[in-house]
Amino acid sequence: MKGIIFSEFLELVEDKFGLDVCQQMLDENDDEGAYTAVGTYDHKHLVKLIISLSKVTGVSIEDLQQVYGKSVFLTLFQSMPELDGQALNTFEFIKQVESYIHLEVKKLYAEANPPRFKFISSTETEMVMDYISARCFSHVCFGLILGCAEHFNEIINIQMTPVLDDGSQVRFTLTKS
Repeated sequence: MKGIIFSEFLELVEDKFGLDVCQQMLDENDDEGAYTAVGTYDHKHLVKLIISLSKVTGVSIEDLQQVYGKSVFLTLFQSMPELDGQALNTFEFIKQVESYIHLEVKKLYAEANPPRFKFISSTETEMVMDYISARCFSHVCFGLILGCAEHFNEIINIQMTPVLDDGSQVRFTLTKS
């Protein structure tokens, strides 16, 4: 997992909970918090940080992942200026994630293993898709979708249904309000 994900997570923790909470979370994991944006790190370490943050703050792991996903969307979007104007709404953007963003990530980082999307159905008002990832970050994906909808000034109702018990495949039903 790229370091930008870790750096943005630490920045969010500091902004939302303060430097003391951020430091406590890092200390509990013997982590110095030094991540480079282009470095590659084990996603399991991010999971440990989220679990520690949940214990320190009392906020559920799922809620923390959703807040993180929503907050990091704009940073990730802005890191690829060529995306601006490529989609006019949330559904169009999501449909391009795998064919454009994840493809570019794989070109830059051959070892990258981004999540996959399997599109089940799509109309103007509803999209059904499966999120498939061994990292099981479906709640981060939920937050990313919220951030995307906010970027396009849309209200999207999101329903998540596990397809596999281990969380590696989750079905999202997105409905425009």
